[in-house]
Amino acid sequence: MRVTFPDGTSVDATGFTSDMGPTRPTWGLYLYERWQPPWPYRYVEWPDFGLPVDERDADEAILEAWGRAQLREAIQVGCRGGVGRTGTVLSCMAVLAGVERADAVAWVRRNYQARAVDNEAQEGWALGFAGRHGRL
Repeated sequence: MRVTFPDGTSVDATGFTSDMGPTRPTWGLYLYERWQPPWPYRYVEWPDFGLPVDERDADEAILEAWGRAQLREAIQVGCRGGVGRTGTVLSCMAVLAGVERADAVAWVRRNYQARAVDNEAQEGWALGFAGRHGRL
């Protein structure tokens, strides 16, 4: 599903078994090890219902995906189901797009998937990302 942020930046968000959509990505950020697409991508080790194994790696990957999306590359973000980890990344991107830190998860739930972000730990991680990247 195409997610367009308030600043106009867009990414496609999906789950591993979901329809890819009409646009073939030029680059992907994947949070599930079974993704191995033919286009360039970055994998972040991030357990289902959990948090990234390496916070710095996850932060760098999200910032890289965001930078590419701002350059209008066709970016895809995905995990296994396309809900929890994907929603958490989208929440981080929402903050980068100017959404207030406290509203980022709610914004993603309104504009992407009502069940996005699996739990309070993931919500807290997205808030922490905002703080780490100057979005207080």
